[in-house]
Amino acid sequence: MRRALVAALTFALASCTPNGIGGGVGGGGGGGVTHTVDLNLTVYGQSNTPYGESVAVKPAVIDVAVGDSIVFHNGDGFAHTSTSIPVADTTNETQFPSKYPFKASALNQSGATLSGGWSSGALQAGASSQTVLADKAGTYLYGCFFHYGGNMRGAIVAQ
Repeated sequence: MRRALVAALTFALASCTPNGIGGGVGGGGGGGVTHTVDLNLTVYGQSNTPYGESVAVKPAVIDVAVGDSIVFHNGDGFAHTSTSIPVADTTNETQFPSKYPFKASALNQSGATLSGGWSSGALQAGASSQTVLADKAGTYLYGCFFHYGGNMRGAIVAQ
């Protein structure tokens, strides 16, 4: 009986701590949850999204709350980037542009908010990006500098 009570209390306390068991709210800078998006051409196939085709991104579309954070992890054996696509480069901000949207600056890490734009820089195998804060509601499209032509891209919907 005592062990069961201790286990229940431990679970309850862990659920209330940042990144504790249970996930829900709490944790991750800014009072939100930290979400991980995995980048991997060798594992994740094609996904049809409301924004166009996505390959090698899991999840291809992620819903987050304002205040949550996102980290991109390269689970592949070669370099990738997670680079925001500026709205000015899209003909419709809710569709992946057909034209290549990146400049060489995408190879350098920059930005820490969704609304301000970001790039993870070239993430080597097994590396993770800086934390990117969902600071404003909206739909944010991004892709890989190296593999955008192969449809390596995704979307973040912050509410």
